[in-house]
Amino acid sequence: MAPPPPIVLHSGASPELELLTVPQVMARLQLGRSAVYDLLRSGQLTSITLGRARRIPTHALTDFIRTRLEQEAV
Repeated sequence: MAPPPPIVLHSGASPELELLTVPQVMARLQLGRSAVYDLLRSGQLTSITLGRARRIPTHALTDFIRTRLEQEAV
């Protein structure tokens, strides 16, 4: 089953304003729930909290991947 599409703050929002759920990030990184929450706790992946819901901006996920790729290249 495919993960649900990202949440968009308003129609016409730029991709930088899209918010992903933890399951969506799990699917994109092919990691388990605990691993994603460990990345959030350690500050390697940033997020916002809306009520009790945790959301990860797509740019935060892109920044995380870019940083990891740069670290691997060194």
